[in-house]
Amino acid sequence: MDNNAQNTIQDTEPEARQWVKILAPYQKPSNARSIFEIALTASLFVLCWIAMWWSLDVSYWITLALMLPAAGLLVRLFLIQHDCGHGAFFKKRSVNDWVGRVLGIFTLTPYDFWKRTHAIHHAGSGNLDRRGLGDIDTLTVREYEALSPRKKFMYRVYRNPIVLFIIGPTYQFFLQHRLPIGLMRRGWTPWVSTMSTNVGILIFASLVMWFAGVKELLVIQIPVTVLATSIGVWLFYVQHQFDETHWDREENWNRHEAALHGSSHYDLPPILAWFTANIGIHHVHHLCSAIPFYRLNAVLREHPELGGVGRITLWESIRCIPLCLWDEDSRRLISFRDFRKLAAA
Repeated sequence: MDNNAQNTIQDTEPEARQWVKILAPYQKPSNARSIFEIALTASLFVLCWIAMWWSLDVSYWITLALMLPAAGLLVRLFLIQHDCGHGAFFKKRSVNDWVGRVLGIFTLTPYDFWKRTHAIHHAGSGNLDRRGLGDIDTLTVREYEALSPRKKFMYRVYRNPIVLFIIGPTYQFFLQHRLPIGLMRRGWTPWVSTMSTNVGILIFASLVMWFAGVKELLVIQIPVTVLATSIGVWLFYVQHQFDETHWDREENWNRHEAALHGSSHYDLPPILAWFTANIGIHHVHHLCSAIPFYRLNAVLREHPELGGVGRITLWESIRCIPLCLWDEDSRRLISFRDFRKLAAA
């Protein structure tokens, strides 16, 4: 390896671009390992579901206790779907796509539609002039100042943690994903993706109701899915909405710099990292999205200098919740409280 890559990463374009070449060898999925990961995750999820079903006749408290690992396993299935969308999970594109489409039925996510919006997110992440589709809405200080009082209120409501992490995810996955919102005029693919996923969801729900019962679907699958969607949106939030993130206008924006410094390293405890399929190593993922999740740990192990880039712990991530405005002058995300101090000054 080039000696420069061993040094502490600096905020220069050649360093970020150089890492893309260094990490390229990790972009080799193992079909056997991928099949094992899917089989293990799906089997554990089914076992959790059966245990919750059984516990309904014993104590609903047991059911509630089992919902957290079940939701974590559903998140893990979504992240396997996510890797399929990047062509990172299997060697053949067609296998990635069909596995992703099937998983989309259980995650309530139309695969081909999501794949396109997520690609847009990767292509413009950290670019202030390409915000919108596939992102959490984030305004700059100047943009917020220019809003009318009503629109300021609406933005504050949107950034409220209850809306952002509970109401919003439930709306997005249960309702918004039932139509190709954002891509409704971009051909037939988004429509086929969403409508076929809707049909698959109806078939899956009908089978669950026939096999287990209507009440069981309502008190098990729906709460688990709501919890999983909230966890998923929280992960996406922390991956880009942190104090030292990286945003630039189009003329100064560089994709590699934005990937490396605009995505966090969410350093989670091992058990949480397993449930979240190492998605916390997000800066590496954005640099080389074709690396399967089970190789991301090897990247940090063999290139420890990447471990400190954008690193935030589980406890530190709580302090990211109030951050809501990008201050172009200080080049950091600030809270509404910080904004009021700036306005007063």
